[in-house]
Amino acid sequence: MKKSQKGSNKAKEILELIGFDEITELPIKDLLAGFDIIYIEEVLNGSDGIIIRGKSKTIIKVDANISTLQRKRFVAAHELGHFFLHDKLEFHLDDEKTLSWNRLEEVHKRGKQEIEANDFAGELLMPEKAFKDFVSGKSFEPDLIKEISERFNTSLTSVIFRMLTLNIAPFFVVFIIDGIVRYWRKTEDFKCYTNDITKIPPPQFSVAKEYIDENYDFIYSGSEKAQSIDKSTWFKLNDWEDDVEFYEYCIPTKHYKTIISVIWEA
Repeated sequence: MKKSQKGSNKAKEILELIGFDEITELPIKDLLAGFDIIYIEEVLNGSDGIIIRGKSKTIIKVDANISTLQRKRFVAAHELGHFFLHDKLEFHLDDEKTLSWNRLEEVHKRGKQEIEANDFAGELLMPEKAFKDFVSGKSFEPDLIKEISERFNTSLTSVIFRMLTLNIAPFFVVFIIDGIVRYWRKTEDFKCYTNDITKIPPPQFSVAKEYIDENYDFIYSGSEKAQSIDKSTWFKLNDWEDDVEFYEYCIPTKHYKTIISVIWEA
C-alpha cells in the first residue's frame, strides 16, 4: 500500500506559500509568528510539545528542558503540522511516544495524525529538493549523515529517517530499545533479506550488541564509526553465496537506552 503523502504535501504547500525553498536559517519562533501562532518554551513536565488552539489565537509550547535546538525545531514543526492538518485538535500533547523515530510502532498506535505530523516536520525542515541536491554525488557514510544534520539543523536520527523516506542510497536501519530489536526499515533498492530479528536482541557479532554491552556509551568515533561486519551478521545468505563485507554504524542514546543501527554494503 502506497504511503500517504498528506503531511509532506502540506509542508511543500506551506513552503511555497511563504516563498522559502527551506527554513534552515529561519528561527522557528519567527516562522510560527508568521502564522499568528504564539511560541513558548517552558518546562512541560512529561510532554515535549503542546498545541493549544483557541478561538482567535493558537499557542505552541516546547519543553525548555529539551537539550538541543535541533530537537526543539522538530517538536515545534510537528506541532505546526497538527495546526495545518488536524483542525479538530484543540488541545494536544506530544511526547517521546509520538515524536521519536525510535518508537515508530508506538507512533502508529497513536493514529495516522502523528505520522502525518512527523512527515510534515520532515519535509518542512529538510525539503526534498534541497535535501537531494545536497547529497547528490556523495558517498553514503556516517560523515554524510553528520554533514546533512549540520546543513539542515536537524538531528542525526531525523536525517536517517529522511534518507529512508526519500530512498537515498541502499541501506538498512534497525531500531533497538532496551536491548531488543523493535523494528527495521530499508530503502527500496536495498536487496538483502534479513533473518527474523524483531523482538529479540541484536546478533551476537553486531556493532549494536557491542554498544549494549558497553551500556550505550559511545565506543567508536571518527573514521571508526563505520565498523566492518560480515553480511551474515544481519542477513540471510543463499546457498551459493559467499559472505561479504558490510558496514554497521550505530547511534546510541544512553538516556532512553535506544540504538539506531545503520547497515550497508561495503
